[in-house]
Amino acid sequence: MRLDKFLKVSRLIKRRTVANKVSEQGRIYVNSVIAKPAKQLKAGDIITIVQADSEIKVKIIKVPDGNISVQEASSLYEIIN
Repeated sequence: MRLDKFLKVSRLIKRRTVANKVSEQGRIYVNSVIAKPAKQLKAGDIITIVQADSEIKVKIIKVPDGNISVQEASSLYEIIN
């Protein structure tokens, strides 16, 4: 699954267009490498989202086949600190 779509489906970022913009600005890393929106993800990858004053780091547990319910969204990743 593409990075921008995963961020939207997992609800880490609210909209896919916003995920696209953030990624194009170089503020999203996958396995410590700046990632473009089309980057293909797999289970075990680590995503780092850099915001103005904070950083969120998550490990992908499961990559879904399509859209999922809100209740299942948080089961796709675990937050790492």
